[in-house]
Amino acid sequence: MKLTGSKILLESLIQEGVDTIFGYPGGTVINIYDDLMGSSIKHVLTRHEQAAVHAADGYARATGKVGVAIATSGPGATNTITGIATAYMDSIPLVVITGQVPTALIGNDAFQEADLIGITRPITKHNYLVKDVNDLARIIKQAFYIARTGRPGPVVVDLPKDVQIATAKFAYPDTVELRGYKPTFSGNVRMVEKAVKMMLSAKKPVLYVGGGATLTDAHGELLELAETLQAPVTTTLMGMASFPTRHPLSLGMLGMHGTYYANMAVTNSDLLIALGARFDDRVTGKISTFAPHAKIIHVDVDPTSIKKNVRVDLPIVGDLRDVLQKMNKKLAEHKDETALAKETLKSWHEEIAAWRSEQPMKYRSSKTEIKPQFVIEKLRELSDDDAIITTEVGQHQMWTAQFFDFTQPRTFLTSGGLGTMGYGLPAALGAQAAFPERQVIDISGDGSFQMNSQELATLVQYRLPVKIVILNNNFLGMVRQWQQLFFDKRYSETCMELPIDFIKLAEAYGANGLRASKPEEVEEVIKQALAIPGPVIMEFKVSREENVMPMVPAGAGLNEMVLRTA
Repeated sequence: MKLTGSKILLESLIQEGVDTIFGYPGGTVINIYDDLMGSSIKHVLTRHEQAAVHAADGYARATGKVGVAIATSGPGATNTITGIATAYMDSIPLVVITGQVPTALIGNDAFQEADLIGITRPITKHNYLVKDVNDLARIIKQAFYIARTGRPGPVVVDLPKDVQIATAKFAYPDTVELRGYKPTFSGNVRMVEKAVKMMLSAKKPVLYVGGGATLTDAHGELLELAETLQAPVTTTLMGMASFPTRHPLSLGMLGMHGTYYANMAVTNSDLLIALGARFDDRVTGKISTFAPHAKIIHVDVDPTSIKKNVRVDLPIVGDLRDVLQKMNKKLAEHKDETALAKETLKSWHEEIAAWRSEQPMKYRSSKTEIKPQFVIEKLRELSDDDAIITTEVGQHQMWTAQFFDFTQPRTFLTSGGLGTMGYGLPAALGAQAAFPERQVIDISGDGSFQMNSQELATLVQYRLPVKIVILNNNFLGMVRQWQQLFFDKRYSETCMELPIDFIKLAEAYGANGLRASKPEEVEEVIKQALAIPGPVIMEFKVSREENVMPMVPAGAGLNEMVLRTA
């Protein structure tokens, strides 16, 4: 039996195990939406196409599956760009399906035509313009394969309207064979053996863990390696929640707003073991002073990421979980040497403990003002261990990374590489759609929240009980902080002059709103919000000029942290 292109698309998605997609209808995808009414796939109607892609991204990060979003042609498709770029920078597996004008009109400046293939080429792993309905099933199979294998990332499938209407026999391929795309999965055993020898001889090792640990679900193997070596662990923003932050070996986050002791440990280490991280500039600071005494082992599935930003003494290309399994197996064959290595690390742990004691992660408390760090700590105290936390981007994002203790993997969803304001609320929406029974909390600033606040309507419509924390300082806080520290407090266009009544906004959408203006009100507001079954905004009127500290200024090294402001 022949099927239309739109039905072939949906059947292909079902073959890939897709149960939920996020999108917004329009003229060039109307056939797909018509067939969706009889499909087993759940569709979540967001209020903006950017939010649809962020929701698919949040779904993917929380579940480990490929997220799927759909949008119409022209402005609908171009509205997906920020979401696609966000996923690309953080290596999140997505398939984004966009409508396109009929093939005969492509290039004619037809109504709602846009060259999405050209636009998205720099921000996707691959993209497809489907010209023949007979190719559609194969292309969808390839799109999912490319999105999830190697270094994950977004794939765009641009689908002209006439291809959706055309018919063909449906046969979904069993396998994928792509010339020129052969990602390396298995780490080289000899390189692993060399790495283990370097680990066993190191006196000051540090495990530097990035988002690859989450993407490969390698948290168990990571924990085993750290405990076997007794090596301290520091994570990037993307690597958070892959290693329990309360573990004695945890140093917390490193980099621009990392802990003092993590940055000092990296600066003084003699062996840096980089696991699924890409040496981002926010992590390294000034390259010439980054880990100056250390030999560097770099494990990454993407060979182009190795030696890209820093020198590397031992590269290992492969899936991080596979490489860690091999490392742990090889260490088990050297039990005596491992035990001896642990003994030699005692002085290293004492040195780190001194840094931790000298400059713990702390803030000045207040009896009159709500400190944002206090809200984060109290939220962690009152929320579930498996609560999924999303953030927008800014000061609140860094305070969450600094003061929220994560104990389970895939519970921290944030835009790291692109730094996308407006990410957190739709990402929470996607995570909640994936896990209806779990606590999902979006931590936001008053500026970031307003980027995609319309998604409150989606939460209410689909009864998604996301809790939204707004740390409201009536500023674009992170930019204001830089203006304070480096521009003589010239607060150019960072003051949100017109205060928003977020309680009334929540109620206008049919949600609940609660507010705390004093420190003693914080706990009760959080308790009430977590007890309400539907979506809730919790607004906290926080200290207006509180800064994220410590901080590595632009162009400085990790050992040149500004520890506090006057």
